[in-house]
Amino acid sequence: MSTTGVREVSGPSVRALSIRVALATSAIVGVAYLVIAIAVAAIVTGNLTLQIDRDLAQALAHVNRPEPGVSSGSNGFRPPPPDRPFGSPMLVWTVHSDGTVSSFNASDAELPAEYRQVVGPETVSISGVDVRIQGASVGGEHVVVGQTMENLAQTRSTLVVAEIAIGAALLIVVFLGAVAIGQRVAEPIERARQRQLEFTADASHELRTPLAVIEAQTTLALARDREAAWYRTAFGRVDQESKRIRRLLDDMLWLARFDGTGGQPNAEPVDVTVLVAQMVDRFRVVAEARHQALEVRTDEQSAIVTVPPEWLDRLLGVLLDNACRYSPDGGAVAVSVTTEGRRIRLTVDDSGPGIPPAERERILDRFHRATETADGAGLGLAIADAIVRATNGRWHIGDGPAGGASVAVSWQRSMAGGREGRAVDDSSAGAPADA
Repeated sequence: MSTTGVREVSGPSVRALSIRVALATSAIVGVAYLVIAIAVAAIVTGNLTLQIDRDLAQALAHVNRPEPGVSSGSNGFRPPPPDRPFGSPMLVWTVHSDGTVSSFNASDAELPAEYRQVVGPETVSISGVDVRIQGASVGGEHVVVGQTMENLAQTRSTLVVAEIAIGAALLIVVFLGAVAIGQRVAEPIERARQRQLEFTADASHELRTPLAVIEAQTTLALARDREAAWYRTAFGRVDQESKRIRRLLDDMLWLARFDGTGGQPNAEPVDVTVLVAQMVDRFRVVAEARHQALEVRTDEQSAIVTVPPEWLDRLLGVLLDNACRYSPDGGAVAVSVTTEGRRIRLTVDDSGPGIPPAERERILDRFHRATETADGAGLGLAIADAIVRATNGRWHIGDGPAGGASVAVSWQRSMAGGREGRAVDDSSAGAPADA
């Protein structure tokens, strides 16, 4: 059946949701990076400013402690020798006792009057240039030393440009990475959600038909008095549809419990031959009612596999039920258990219409039926497929010797022994199922 309506209301696509998450992630990373970048710029600026202040203090110390026997000169400052540098070229102003100002390396920069008695380090603007200055009294004079902030400004500018470039690249990488990861993580969830929506829609459709039949029979029965034979026929139809609903609900509940199970319950060594014999005995009544021949073939070797017995029992029930249902009256059903190297193969052949090659890829889907010639909701093989996958089995689907379908499952053979069993090494365990 079509599930277009389900898909139309399934909400935003995985890609759209991934982009939203990626945008939110990028925004968070961007804000965090901006805070870090501002902090780094502030730390670098502070450290460079402290370095300038140390250079200024070193220069003033040189002024205050001239070498013995050497005059400081008329400007109160003697440049250090080449082996005693203290940073970038210094701007030095000497404020004399008579109020005049002389300079060293600052002939083009006049010290403003408000800064001629400065003591502590501070940043001022002199002739349009930011200068870090610091002063100290030397005898009857006041010496002010300064250093331009151009190097600091250039360093800060280079740092900001680098942070912007790195930030842009980081946000692009984070966005693309978040989109890719989001799609990869969300796709299985979206597929599961979509499958659940389709399952609900299909289940509603399957339940609607028997419920409509029951409702119609009930309405007709209540409309007027009828003959006993009519009531018997009506109740027979209601009984048939009620059983159909019960089977469907049982299958749906089993699949729901299976989907919620984290692992195999009570997996233990099981002799497939013994379990097949027990299941065939249960189905002989069904086969005899339709005059069908039910045959079992096994070889002499042990057929031990490690699986949950109740799961294997359910799988056998599905395969035999389908074989008997699709085989015509007077047809034949053959069940065989064989050992093929290190694998055990269970095969069920019938004489029904067979499975068209185009349908073999879809018969394991939930609510899919290859033919409408038999009753059923299309959940039996879906349950079987869930069991086969969970027990690491392989499907082998083809044509049977009687012209009908041949459905087989193989498992890795286990050694007979304790409850846990021990699987025989199988280098081909990952090979795909036959089609």
